[in-house]
Order: sequence, then structure tokens, then C-alpha cells
Amino acid sequence: MSLALALGFWIFGPAIIDAMTTAPEVREAARDYLPWMVATPLFGLIPWMLDGIFIGATRSRDMRNMMALSAAIYFAAAIPLTAAFGNHGLWMAMLVSYVARGATLAARYPALERAAA
Repeated sequence: MSLALALGFWIFGPAIIDAMTTAPEVREAARDYLPWMVATPLFGLIPWMLDGIFIGATRSRDMRNMMALSAAIYFAAAIPLTAAFGNHGLWMAMLVSYVARGATLAARYPALERAAA
């Protein structure tokens, strides 16, 4: 589904933007950031799946702790990336946060499996 969503944004993104606004400046700006929108479902797949697993397992403590760590990683990335690349840096930092969220939850997943056994 993430691949289909990314592909949909890639193919239909300009038409979606055009349907949302008639302002040429807004359309141009939105098209500049469209590649980031295409990448988002691909980078978000693993953390979103793991969120669902941890929610289903009622492991909110693990989710909270890994989110705090992921947020720290996000801010550590966002500050220099935004300073260097502006809004593109902010999008980069968001993708970094997805990777951090996936990695931190994946690191906790074996403990979840052990507790379930």
C-alpha cells in the first residue's frame, strides 16, 4: 500500500495540487516539495507498521520511550538541516524521524516477542 501511495503521489501529484489551488505560486511551491511527499510513505512504512503492532500489544511504555528518543533524533537533525536547506531540510528531518522511529521500535520488538511467548 505504501508503494501504491507513493506511486499515486508521483503520477497524480501535480493534478492533486492543481485541484487544491489555483494560485500559480502555491502550485509551484507545492511541486517543489512533491518528491518528499512521494518518499514519505516509503520511509513511513516500517514505523507505521510497528506502531500498529505495539498498539495492538498494548506496549504504550515502549512506544512513549521510543517516541521520545525518535523526537530527540528528529530535533538533532531538524536544526542543522533546516538551517542548511530550509523547508527541504525540514522534510529531510521528518524522514530521519521515520527512520529513527522504525529503528527504535524494531530494537524493542524482540522484547515484545519474548513477553508474548
